[in-house]
Amino acid sequence: MDVLVVNADLGPLHRVSLRHAVRMLVRRVAEVHEAHPDRLIGIYPVPTVVRLVRYVVTRWRYTAGPAWSRAGVLARDGRRCAYCGGHATTVDHVLPRSRGGRNTWLNTVAACDGCNQRKGDRTPAEAGMRSSFEPATPSWASLAR
Repeated sequence: MDVLVVNADLGPLHRVSLRHAVRMLVRRVAEVHEAHPDRLIGIYPVPTVVRLVRYVVTRWRYTAGPAWSRAGVLARDGRRCAYCGGHATTVDHVLPRSRGGRNTWLNTVAACDGCNQRKGDRTPAEAGMRSSFEPATPSWASLAR
């Protein structure tokens, strides 16, 4: 069970485990903002949302986009294969890594196992495969959905 951590101004920050949230309460770094009714862990109500006591500056979140991650690519593409539209479980590099392609938002798309195998070590044009969309750098808000 995950607990949402919000900043002192109630802006969402991230999610933590229930155990981590209780440790934050014990250290008095956070307070319970929302909780399950009639459920306790020791003296604390079981939190669903905790609010930080002090405001944490998160300017970096708004100036730069999120860091690249495999899970982020799958979330950005809605777990849909860029080539056939099927259920994607892997990440495909548009310019293969063996040719200098990097792990970046603009060089990776979600792909199903079959399409990823078929494309292999080639670019989509060389493999005769068309991507249904252009990869783009997502915003924090779009990844949170």
